[in-house]
Amino acid sequence: MLCRVQHRLRTPDTVPVSSPVMDLRSLRYFVAVAEERHFGRAAARLHMTQPPLSRAVRQLEADLGALLLHRSPTGVTPTPAGAALYEEARALLEQAERVRARVAAAAGAATLTIGTLADSAEQAGARLAAAFRRRHPRVQVRVREADFTDPTTGLRAGLVDVALTREPFDDTGITTRLLRTDPMGVVLRADDPLARRETLRLSDLAGRPWFRLPDGTDPVWRAYWNATTPGGELRDGPVVRTVHECLQAVLWNGTVGLAPTAHPLPEGLTSVPLADMPPSRLVLAWNSADAGPLIRSFAHIATAVYGAAGREPADM
Repeated sequence: MLCRVQHRLRTPDTVPVSSPVMDLRSLRYFVAVAEERHFGRAAARLHMTQPPLSRAVRQLEADLGALLLHRSPTGVTPTPAGAALYEEARALLEQAERVRARVAAAAGAATLTIGTLADSAEQAGARLAAAFRRRHPRVQVRVREADFTDPTTGLRAGLVDVALTREPFDDTGITTRLLRTDPMGVVLRADDPLARRETLRLSDLAGRPWFRLPDGTDPVWRAYWNATTPGGELRDGPVVRTVHECLQAVLWNGTVGLAPTAHPLPEGLTSVPLADMPPSRLVLAWNSADAGPLIRSFAHIATAVYGAAGREPADM
């Protein structure tokens, strides 16, 4: 599936000239690199090796005639051109997902699109996939990973059928089913004096910068990750969109980040439990008006997998 931008210039003495062709795969590659800020991490996310990813992005830069990323030994940052492409590419990829879903529905093919946050499906992902395949071997499953700006992972926009996500968020018109409750911790640099504490309270973090989510993000969700109340004044700090951006803000600037205590962290970072921070509820969510048989079956299977306490669920 290609997003083609072509302008053919013809003169009596010249051959047709076409502008570059941008395919969705190259845009998906670029978005992953722009969000991860690192070719290695983006390659891991895309389940590919780094050299072809680097070549694809360089080819995209050559096709567009613009430098999209500033490269350094520690990672990459988008240039102004790259930032503009990132916003447009995300919109194009979301539109492509909507087109694919409409075509699949018209063709009558059995498909299920699952939205996830960065960590929401990692721990039980393999077991959940195996259990679902046993029950629905002919269903085609697509997974869409969302960033921190959308707790419904595309549910409200019609990009996914079900979402593995975390509360709290505005659940108007959305049905949720609790899968697990995770205690929360504050992410700190390993050499931070507070990192040696067994537990911390929010008051211990007074005066520290906190990461914030962009304007327009669900206010309930935005307030939770900033440890404030919806509609209240937000704690000051850098705006982030992804887990990686949050962790890098902690590593480089001592920004306060929040994460479930069981969430794996990169070298140089650690997590200390927060005694007065409400726990994070991992939930399955779907549009209340669109709970078809396949969605209900997935909810039943997911509940069994997450509630099995390490036991593989029986066939259902």
